[in-house]
Amino acid sequence: MALQTLRGRWVPFLGTLLTLVLGTVQIAAMGVLLTTTLDPPQRPPERFAHAPAVVLPDDPSWNPAHHDIGDRSLQKARGVTPDLLRKVSATGATVADRAFYAQLADGPPDQVGHPWPVARFGGYTLTDGHGPTSDGEIVVASGRARTGAEVTVLTAAGIRSYTVSGTVAPVGWEDAVFFTDSEARRLAPRIEALVPLGATDRVRAAVGADARVLTGDDRHRADPSADRDREALDNTATLLPVMATVAGTTALFVVASTFAFAVIQRRREIALLRAVGATPRQVRRMIRAEALLVGGLGAATGAALGPAGARLLADLLIAADLCPPWFAIGSPLRPAVLAPLAAAFLVGVLVALGGATAAARRAGAIPPVAALGEAVVDDHATGRGRLLFGAVGLAGGVGLTAWIAFGDPSMVLSPTTHAAALLIPVLAAAVLAPQAVGPLTRLLLWPLTRRLRRSPSPVVLLVRESVPAARRRTAATTAPVLLTVGLTFSLLATGDTLGTARDNAVRDRVSADWVLAPDGTPGISPEVLDAVSGIPGVRVAALLPTTVYTRDEHRLEVHDAFVTDLSALWAATGPELVQGSPDSLDGGAVVADRWGVDAGTTLVFLTAEGRRARLRVAATYRALPGEDAVYLPRRFAATAGYARDGLAGRAYVSLEPGIDRAAAVAAVRATVAGRGARLLTEDRLVASEAAHARHLTEVRQRSVTVIVVLFCFIAILNTALMAAAERRRDLAMLRMAGATPWQVLRFFLAESLLVAGIGTVLALLATALNLTGVRGALHQLFGTTAVTMPWAAVASVTVVAVLLAAGGTVLPVLASSRAAAVRLAAARE
Repeated sequence: MALQTLRGRWVPFLGTLLTLVLGTVQIAAMGVLLTTTLDPPQRPPERFAHAPAVVLPDDPSWNPAHHDIGDRSLQKARGVTPDLLRKVSATGATVADRAFYAQLADGPPDQVGHPWPVARFGGYTLTDGHGPTSDGEIVVASGRARTGAEVTVLTAAGIRSYTVSGTVAPVGWEDAVFFTDSEARRLAPRIEALVPLGATDRVRAAVGADARVLTGDDRHRADPSADRDREALDNTATLLPVMATVAGTTALFVVASTFAFAVIQRRREIALLRAVGATPRQVRRMIRAEALLVGGLGAATGAALGPAGARLLADLLIAADLCPPWFAIGSPLRPAVLAPLAAAFLVGVLVALGGATAAARRAGAIPPVAALGEAVVDDHATGRGRLLFGAVGLAGGVGLTAWIAFGDPSMVLSPTTHAAALLIPVLAAAVLAPQAVGPLTRLLLWPLTRRLRRSPSPVVLLVRESVPAARRRTAATTAPVLLTVGLTFSLLATGDTLGTARDNAVRDRVSADWVLAPDGTPGISPEVLDAVSGIPGVRVAALLPTTVYTRDEHRLEVHDAFVTDLSALWAATGPELVQGSPDSLDGGAVVADRWGVDAGTTLVFLTAEGRRARLRVAATYRALPGEDAVYLPRRFAATAGYARDGLAGRAYVSLEPGIDRAAAVAAVRATVAGRGARLLTEDRLVASEAAHARHLTEVRQRSVTVIVVLFCFIAILNTALMAAAERRRDLAMLRMAGATPWQVLRFFLAESLLVAGIGTVLALLATALNLTGVRGALHQLFGTTAVTMPWAAVASVTVVAVLLAAGGTVLPVLASSRAAAVRLAAARE
């Protein structure tokens, strides 16, 4: 019977099959990408591809997954120690590699400096000239400069002119500038790695547990791209759970709703079966068999298409710079691919069974006498299970909103957790949609209803009566519109509001006149900062990033730190001090209040170069969410070359009272011109940085939103087509009652617009609840914050959703009208 039913009513089952296939593809693709990030493809070595082995300082207990991007173990930050260099050199000839910032004046900001002896290990070959033989010579990639030319090179140690002694063939993974070994040692005291040319076994025995000896493909761990790979994969791994949570939950809900809707459409058949003696158990078995057949076919098809969907999704993420270009899914037979495909197939079948069984239980429980009446009009009350589930969801949404606003406002800073929280009110509104159909119909038609008293319109009257009479059908076609608009509005508005709150918080606490920012470089050289500080009447507070380590009972804790002129910084832009005063900052450290350390106590920590330091805590400050950096006095500037590249990310410039401000500003601009820095007002810097940060946030938000919206768009069209395909009887009755084709079309169009309007209103209500929690949380975190509304994006999505709902309803009506006209013409002939 299940097979015969599938054959006879393939139209509604085709719609459910399509939804299930797309939902399973979405779940499978997300799962494949997630497992692939945990087991990424092995990349070959680059910088040391031609080295027999590489000695890399490392900490076996260091797990990068437990730390933020850019954090390095103490051993790796310190680099090769003199003791380790002595041990390795004792085994035979050894080449030391140093990697540091070195940028030609007209070169890209990602250029890197190395000593010339390591060039051969990376496959560099001379195309012209010779290697550097004096400290004033360099070798660059072909096309950057010609041999014999004088070029300016920007480094953290200063800006200097060099002569190009030769050029090398460029490589795709690095843009290097090569110096003599002695000049590289002057520019960067820290040794990155060692290449031993002696026997590898002797090297392993010599270094013991002090370092790691890498050979084969493991040499890639010493490549600079290894850290970039980890950062890119971490970004992908951070984004994918958000996408999987939002998109997966949406797909499951839509698939289950579509299956339930397909069963609801067949109430007349189920009623007839009950009338001729079918038991409730037989009805449920038949529907479960249908769901198993459709679910098995759809889930199998979706799982088979999962790898292709994963590749397509990976390409989209690569194009958005959220995934590394080398990221590849690999063979479908890999365990990392097979496991999520099997899980997606199982989920698809279970969702199909669950969606169909939930509706079949109510249909199968109808007494035979009431079955035919039940099949005529869809006006009975919503099931208790649905009401309970919706009430729990609504209560959970309200409670979670209150908790976010007043209990744990930091939840809005976690994209994975908060994205899941945004789903709850939207899904609760979709579950309770049948209860809202009647009131919202009256509300939306109220303006037209008032006009009916003066000029009755049969179309409006029919719509007003038909929509509440088919609450289940209305709720089923409303749900995809609700999910589309609600999730789009909630996700985009939350992200935009959070970005605005952060920008305002930073802008409100800055009082500096001007700010120095990098200009085509990754940072500002200390030499440039010293030159600006030497201008009379100009005071500079630069932020030189570094790292400090504190030891707790179990491990070393890593903390971001900034080396700066503390009194100048707090005069220009310092956060609010909780303990201490701006007059007592010099010579001490300033830590965030959440550290729980009082001013006047002694802080014991390790610097990035491995030196133990004791420093008095001069003050504590009230940190913004996500901010807990340590501010150190300028005598720790040397540590920046070990922890980072030794460049300042920004510098605040204050002008002393009584000086010629125009002349001072002109002098600063002249000093930094052509030296990798530019002078900006604070507003321009904040706007620039906000635009960059917002771009990254928007790319992530829109990646999630696009996946959800595309699926929901298809679900809107699919559900509308399924609903319209079952309206032939309504169409025939309208024509028999004397309605013209134009009146019939207007009726179905008006009904579809009303249904889309109901979904949009429910989406706005759910979004309002979400944004209430967001605004309350951000008020506690950052102060008074206005909600930023992405009206253009939300309006565009809403318009497309409404057009799809209307098109999916009107197109079958037009087709049926044309078919009826053809049949009538044939009968007359």
